[in-house]
Amino acid sequence: MNINYEALDLRAFVAVVDLGGFHRAAEALNLSQSALSRRIQGLEATIGAALLERTTRRVALTPVGRELLPLVRRMLEEFDTSLFAMREVGRRRVGQISLACIPTATFYFLPTVIARFNADYPNIRFRILDVPANEGLACVSRGEVEFGINLMGGSDPDLLFEPLLEDPFVLACRRDHPLAERGSIVWGDLAGHALITVSRASGNRTLLDAALVKSKVQLSWSYEVTHLTTSLGLVEAGLGVSVLPRLATPQGDHPLIVTMPIWEPDVSRTIGIVRRRTGSLAPAAQQFLDMLLGEWRASA
Repeated sequence: MNINYEALDLRAFVAVVDLGGFHRAAEALNLSQSALSRRIQGLEATIGAALLERTTRRVALTPVGRELLPLVRRMLEEFDTSLFAMREVGRRRVGQISLACIPTATFYFLPTVIARFNADYPNIRFRILDVPANEGLACVSRGEVEFGINLMGGSDPDLLFEPLLEDPFVLACRRDHPLAERGSIVWGDLAGHALITVSRASGNRTLLDAALVKSKVQLSWSYEVTHLTTSLGLVEAGLGVSVLPRLATPQGDHPLIVTMPIWEPDVSRTIGIVRRRTGSLAPAAQQFLDMLLGEWRASA
């Protein structure tokens, strides 16, 4: 099936959204309003659904339009970057790499590799979406980003997952807490202590609860938070102890917090690369991914 549209059709769609109406968008694109309307109508005919809701006072995105907008933005940005790159023949590579990454991996893995990559390719920009696991998988699936760093557990048949490392759940507590002297504990040792965990909407909580239920371990949580960093703040304040992935804990010596492994059972999350099953990465993204994989495997 042939899909017929022009880059100007996409630019017209984005301009109407960004400028809030057809009049200003037409002026910005140096088009008549009728020509702009025809381009929007042609794009909607190609998509097979309305993208904009038009009233006398405003223009709003339809559900299909909201889903399409980030993909169109990325397509236009990559198109413009590619045209610019053609003028840079013989010079260093230019472009942009887009990826979605769970926040803990963003902080601990990406900076070192990005610094190395930028030393070789200083003209390549990075667009990093540090988002929760489910949102990151959706970004990859929709084509908003080229690949993701995420947790294993998604069931989308259009995505491929390449495991890289195991990140165990550990205990974080204040240095003056009674459990801090243990060095390591079993899950049963947490009974009677105020426990802090992330909410049930978190992919980390889903993995943790499933593993504990399978091992017939029951825990009573005193605090539920949205972000892992918030749980560490409660630990520092002396409100309780937190169970969280090792990568989310302070690295090196911390003045207030100590971490330790939890046994019986060992519970961990698998972190890896998520890609769409079809299609290939842009050359810059593939080169960065190769460097990222090499760095991780060398440190394993």
